[in-house]
Amino acid sequence: QVQLVESGGGSVQAGGSLRLSCAVSRFTDCMAWFRQATGKEREGVASIFIDRTTNYADSVKGRFTISKDSAKNTLYLQMNNMKPEDTAMYYCAATTGWVAWGLRLLEGMYNYWGQGTQVTVSS
Repeated sequence: QVQLVESGGGSVQAGGSLRLSCAVSRFTDCMAWFRQATGKEREGVASIFIDRTTNYADSVKGRFTISKDSAKNTLYLQMNNMKPEDTAMYYCAATTGWVAWGLRLLEGMYNYWGQGTQVTVSS
């Protein structure tokens, strides 16, 4: 079992920054951040593999950075130059085992989820 607890959400104006944190009971091979806006499906935002390779959704490339601190058992998502379309509930997710790079932003690949943290970006 893996426990995940997100924090750091809040309200910010367009162009601003937020850093989300996810406290994890243990790191797994593949960790990711997802988000779900009201009325939309959950989508993958960023992932990080055990070898620290990362990938990002096109909509956040160059603005968001995923990282992890093994000493603190914490996964991060640094969000810069935020836009109103970034408004969503953000979830931390984890899965064990190897996941092909092209599949690491797919919801079905993950079997552990946090409760989410709300992010609101105003224009």
